[in-house]
Amino acid sequence: MTSYGRRVADAVDFEQHRAHLIGVGYRLTGSLADAEDAVQEAWLRLAARDGATRDGIRELRAWLTTVVARVCLDRLRSAAVRREHYVGPWLPEPLVTAPESDDPAAAVVRDEGIRMAAMVVLERLSPPQRVAFVLHEALAVPFAEIAAVLDCPEPTARQHAARARRIVAEADPPRRAPTAQQRAVLAAFADAVARADGKALVGLLHPDAVWVSDSGGRAKAARRAIVGADKVVRLLLGLLRTYGAELTAGWTAVEVNGELGFHIPATAAGPATVTVLSVSDGRIAAIYQVVNPDKLRRL
Repeated sequence: MTSYGRRVADAVDFEQHRAHLIGVGYRLTGSLADAEDAVQEAWLRLAARDGATRDGIRELRAWLTTVVARVCLDRLRSAAVRREHYVGPWLPEPLVTAPESDDPAAAVVRDEGIRMAAMVVLERLSPPQRVAFVLHEALAVPFAEIAAVLDCPEPTARQHAARARRIVAEADPPRRAPTAQQRAVLAAFADAVARADGKALVGLLHPDAVWVSDSGGRAKAARRAIVGADKVVRLLLGLLRTYGAELTAGWTAVEVNGELGFHIPATAAGPATVTVLSVSDGRIAAIYQVVNPDKLRRL
């Protein structure tokens, strides 16, 4: 095969794995931009290999996955330093998709582990723990290969994964609720907000519900998580009293990380927002709101 033919064949093979690789990168970093950069780097490394070294790749998907993981590990380590100075809570970049879209992100959000509540828990892990957990628990990558990615002995890689499992198990993020249940809760929530009905809102929330707003200091938002149904409703009613109907102007239902939420465009009342409701047993367990414009550029 000519070098040109090899490159074309590699490009065709690579595209078959793109959605998978985007999912790996996003789950590792919480950033679609970082995931796409890691996938591009994996392609460049594949394209740079000559025929002999290319033929030495026994399983292309596994090879690409480990390359993406190595790139993302570096991103995670640098991100951990940056987030020490981040203003307020940090949330993953929301993946806002249409159900029938052929965008790679639409394939990514079908994964149960991509829902916002699960992604937030991953933020509690150290970079090596996160890489070990995602590669082993979600992708069944052998520990020998994970150790190579982390540049550590295999027993250490196993320890990272075990500690990560304990942290995730203790957090116990709610699983994705059935779509019909999500629709019913979202509709009831929208109706209660429109009527500023505090009693109805409290009834829709789990008693320990949490509201997390990510603004990065770029917009007005609570700079710490609000915990408890009563506190969440008081904050919401206060915003409604201040901004009135402008607060929910242009409210559009969307899918966010595979769960139902809503998008509100920028208005005189404030910047654009994307919000997703984490529903458990018919009640809202968490409200995740992204206000940081840097994370909403794709909308």
